[in-house]
Amino acid sequence: MFRLGRNSRALVSAFAAPKLSPSIRLPSISQQRRALSIHEYRSADLLREYGIDIPKGAVAHTPAEAETVAKSIGNDDMVIKAQVLAGGRGKGSFDNGLKGGVRVIYSPTEAKMFAEQMIGHRLVTKQTGADGRLCNSVYICERKFARREFYLAVLMDRGSQGPVIVSSSQGGMDIEGVAKENPEAITTTYIDINVGVTDDIARGIATKLGFSEQCIEEARESIQKLYKIFLEKDATQIEINPLSETSDHKVMCMDAKFGFDDNAEFRQKEVFEWRDTTQEDAEEVRAAEHGLNFIKLDGDIGCLVNGAGLAMATMDIIKLNGGQPANFLDVGGGATPAAIKEAFELITSDPKVTAIFVNIFGGIVRCDAIAHGLIATAKDLDLKIPIIARLQGTNMESAHKLINDSGMKIFSIDDLQNAAEKAVQLSKVVKMGAWPPVSPPDENDNG
Repeated sequence: MFRLGRNSRALVSAFAAPKLSPSIRLPSISQQRRALSIHEYRSADLLREYGIDIPKGAVAHTPAEAETVAKSIGNDDMVIKAQVLAGGRGKGSFDNGLKGGVRVIYSPTEAKMFAEQMIGHRLVTKQTGADGRLCNSVYICERKFARREFYLAVLMDRGSQGPVIVSSSQGGMDIEGVAKENPEAITTTYIDINVGVTDDIARGIATKLGFSEQCIEEARESIQKLYKIFLEKDATQIEINPLSETSDHKVMCMDAKFGFDDNAEFRQKEVFEWRDTTQEDAEEVRAAEHGLNFIKLDGDIGCLVNGAGLAMATMDIIKLNGGQPANFLDVGGGATPAAIKEAFELITSDPKVTAIFVNIFGGIVRCDAIAHGLIATAKDLDLKIPIIARLQGTNMESAHKLINDSGMKIFSIDDLQNAAEKAVQLSKVVKMGAWPPVSPPDENDNG
């Protein structure tokens, strides 16, 4: 089974706008997006672990802790940052009216005051949607002044099937805006994963960015260390914005955003323990706990499919027939009755869903076993909306008979096009208020 990452939108981007966008999207780079995101303070801890210079700081989970952290920094010029997994925090607003998820503070008292207004409240940014994201902690660090600010990211590029370093002299800015308005200001350096980032490569990037001569070697070393984190921690994204040259000519990472490959979880136990599920869609978290790959979309036809490729084809054919898929849901090879029930509960929790399209290839599991689970689930959940089932593979004839003999309002249709047409048709019928029909589906009804 192809595994979708918890925040991944790579496979479904053709069908719906992503909920979370990567920080930079360039025409020349096809990015890997199966990634676990971690909070900034966790990224800062990793940077320190690898000997990369960053402003002094620590996380606080309560206002009292925020005051203590601010005192420990020993500097009256600090920044407090709401820890939510979304871009645009500085321009965001909290549900209590506080403007800005990143604020300059000048005392431990201010740290406590702003922490009280941030922790436990939802921050709305350009990436979160109207509901925003819950802030459970704040990161407080000393404020450093930069002579120059640069952008640098190490990414996994599917197009070249290897790492790339994306850099720009225009750091500290909205890098997506830079990519759109001034693409020549962004440089892409492709890395041979068997060679890595050599001194010459790193030095060349540092020079082109515009570091002063006395900072070139320190910048080279920082770039190589960032790549080392990327490689050793199975990262998909190491983004530093800004990477700065300070007023006293030090190279420093001022802000960090890291993502890690979900498929490396088995060997990156510590990193994946840092996962914050409060920052993720609750339904997607629930699905992952049951071994389901689920992404909620904006349509009204629920999809239950085994296999990512078949799921994509199913959503595609629904759209081609004038419908809109309500979700991506891949139950994988284990389309057991329990998995089917959990999948149906996820699908029907969306009040917009007016029909469910089940498209299963019975290879690992038999179609008749799937039919039994499908019928039992429809009865247990007392489903009132139409179900269109296309079951192909082992014992498909038995499955077809089981469904038709069940007396349930389930349409068993062999042909994919006919099944998709029926799903769209019945969805419209439900929205018109003409469902349910007086009698159960005709067992000879093929769409």
